[in-house]
Formats: sequence, structure tokens, C-alpha cells
Amino acid sequence: MFCCPCRLLRASVAPTAALAAALLSSLAGCSLLEPKEQVASALSPYFGTKTRYEDVNPGLLSDPEAPQRDPELLEGTCTPVQLVALIRHGTRYPTAKQIRKLRQLHGLLQARGPGDNRTGSASGRGLGAALADWPLWYADWMDGQLVEKGQQDMRQLALRLSSLFPALFSRENYSRLRLVTSSKHRCVDSGAAFLRGLWEHYHPGMSPPDVADMECGPPSINDKLMRFFDHCKKFLTEVERNATALYHVEAFKTGPEMQSILKKVAAVLQVPVNNLNADLIQVAFFTCSFDLAIRGVKSPWCDVFDIDDAKVLEYLNDLKQYWKRGHGYTINSRSSCTLFQDIFQHLDKAVEEKQRSQPVSSPVILQFGHAETLLPLLSLMGYFKDKEPLTAYNYEEQMHRKFRSGHIVPYASNLIFVLYHCENAKTPKEEFQVQMLLNEKVLPLAHSQETVSLYEDLKNHYKDILQSCQTSEECELPKVNITSDEL
Repeated sequence: MFCCPCRLLRASVAPTAALAAALLSSLAGCSLLEPKEQVASALSPYFGTKTRYEDVNPGLLSDPEAPQRDPELLEGTCTPVQLVALIRHGTRYPTAKQIRKLRQLHGLLQARGPGDNRTGSASGRGLGAALADWPLWYADWMDGQLVEKGQQDMRQLALRLSSLFPALFSRENYSRLRLVTSSKHRCVDSGAAFLRGLWEHYHPGMSPPDVADMECGPPSINDKLMRFFDHCKKFLTEVERNATALYHVEAFKTGPEMQSILKKVAAVLQVPVNNLNADLIQVAFFTCSFDLAIRGVKSPWCDVFDIDDAKVLEYLNDLKQYWKRGHGYTINSRSSCTLFQDIFQHLDKAVEEKQRSQPVSSPVILQFGHAETLLPLLSLMGYFKDKEPLTAYNYEEQMHRKFRSGHIVPYASNLIFVLYHCENAKTPKEEFQVQMLLNEKVLPLAHSQETVSLYEDLKNHYKDILQSCQTSEECELPKVNITSDEL
């Protein structure tokens, strides 16, 4: 269905980047995405938000299109009548900022003179030379765009969900699908790839039409919903643009754990330690993850780090996510109230329609966003909150933390609300029930650890958010400048 990525690269880049693309082609060919060519790395569990979806769901490695049915899913007399899914975009290219940092690091390696090899082990000299020669094929135009593997992530998710919930994703419901997306190309393209996966489910062996020509129409763009953080003045002022908001991230960069890695990497690569910093070390680590996720290649960058290094670098990434998107500041999660309320408005409408014996007008709602969309929402709902905040100074104590971003929001991560209508309910209250799935696994309720909830009970538990959390008020800047309270 899709063009070979190598042909796409050659057709759309400048001569220098085209040469890199040709090198990539010679190294990895156009069969990078064949299932039988699976490549793994011992570092894979520690890539944070750059984690591949299949590393969170290893069962997909053998058959990425087979539905992963959780035994806790309701069945029998309870029938799913609506599905609301919040989906992170699929695997993407590095951002232009990350590519510039990688180019800087690559330049340091290539600038090493013969004298730089006089000390250190032979293996160190060999690794530094291998990385200097390793083709830097990333180009500025890529800037976070969805890659071929990301399209496959979405297409395969569509095939699995349509097999898992066949009544909701029936051919008859296709025209009633509702898709919403962030304006970012990687999200728009993820929605389109998901629709192509559904087309394949309905019409095996047939080429899909343009998304604009499909019955359900293309996804509608709604940044106020899917990028709520960009529209929250309090968040932008007190967190996003506040130089001190990420204090613990910056402190950890200069702390003993990161400084130990910095010295080690400088010795291995045979570059002056003063030329390196924590940001360059982190982009080197992420390059291992990008090569693995995008190209299916275990690059020499992976050999720079061991498991202990990976755990420290994962913590650095988690610190950023915690303080900028998670429980670190109250506004991070409260800024997502509009999205949370929107989900329950869909569920409310479906309940009302069923009670009136009407067909559910929107049986499937698919919303495509970012890790930055999902993490605040999950935090708002009370998930993955550790007893103590993540700080620059408690790395050892947080080794078994709940908040591990790569296990929560890898590429293609998804939070799904399934509304059931139970025919044999003993009381009207029991007639409608809800389950939530995170990355296709049933997510126990944060307050009870039960795997299913009566719909009215769930609404009652989140009563404060549904009734009292008004984004206009939450995001309003205080009249007097104050520092955000840490949780």
C-alpha cells in the first residue's frame, strides 16, 4: 500500500540529504519494516516518549495485526455501544532541534584528530570512529513528521481495534466515524493512516481512495481540544515559558548521575569532556531509539550506553515529562479539563440516545494528539502518581516509580473509553457501564482498582472535574505574579 521510504527520500530532499538517503538505502534497504526483520535493543525499555509501541506490547512483535484481547474486557450480555479513543501519533522523525544537536555531536566526532586516539581502549577508538563514519541521514525537513513506520503503527492499530470491537467498527458505521486531530502533520497523517487501515479491514486487497473521498471524511482539526496546552495562558506563563519551572531537570543534568555518564561518553568517544553536555548526551541516546524505531537498525549509538546509563537517561526524560506534563504542577493536568469533559459529553449523548431507543449517532470517536495530550489527562484522572515527587535528588528512591513515560505514552499510545449497554441489568443504574484501556490493556480505575465501573459511579467520582473545572478560570493568569505550587 505504501511507497518504499527510500524512494520517498530520494524524491523529496536536497542533493546532500539525498546522498544520505542513498547511504541509508544501501545500509538498510527498503525492507526495514518487514516483520521478520525485527531488531531489538537492551536499551529499548528506557527510551521514554521515544519508545516503540511494540516494546510496550511485545505480543505484537509476532503478529502486529492480531487483536490483543484483554481477558478483563466485558462480554456476554454487555454490548459495547460507543468507543472514544485518544491516540498519540505514530512513530515520527526527530524534530529539527534534535537534528541540529545531533549534527553538532557528529561534527565533534568528525573533528577528532589522530592525537585524539592516543588514549583510551581500542574498543573506544573503534566506536568513536564508527560513529564518525555512521551516515547522518537526518535532514531538517523531517522535523517531527510521521514516518512510514508511524503509518504502519496507525494502520495496524485500526486493524486490531476493528477486530476487537467489530460491531462498533462495522461497515454500516463507517460513515458515522468521527475523527478529530491536532493540526500537526504527524497527527493529521496518523488519522489518515488509521482510516486507510479501516479501509483495508472493510475491503481486503483493495487500494484505499484519498482520505478526502472516504465516506466518513478526513479528520477535523481542533487544537483547542488536542493541543489545549497551547491555549492555556497560565500554563504557558508559569510552566512553558518559566525558566525555573524545570529546575529539577536542569539540576539533574549537572548532578552526579549525569556527570558520570558525560565523562564516560567523552572517554569512549575520545572527545574533550568540556565539549559535551547533558543535552548532547541525551540526543545521542535518542538517536539509538530513532534509528531503531524508524529504520529497524541497531546503530553504533546504542553501543555508547549500557543499561545503567539508560536508566539515568530515562529518568532525565521522565523528570521533564513529570514537571512539564504530569503531576509536577497542578496547571499541567487542570489545563486538560476541556478534553476530559468532551469525552464525557460524547458518552452522555450515547447514553441518552440508547435510553430513547435511538441509534448512537457517533459510535466511534477517534482523537489524534500527542504525548503532551495524553499525559496531562491521565494525571488529571489520578494515574501514575507516586507518593513522592520526582526530583533531581531522589533518583535511587524512584527506581520503581509509577511514572515511566515510555510505559505510558510510547508512539501510537492510546487511551480508550468503552461504553457498554447491559441488557440484563438489575437496576437502571447498572444498565450502562464503562471500561478504560491504556495501550489496549484494561486500565483499572485509579480510585478502586476495579476493571469496570457503572457509568454513573464513574461520573460521580470525577464530579469535580466534570462540573467545577472551567478551563477559562483554570488558565486565567493570577492578578498578582506568584510561583506555581509544586505538588
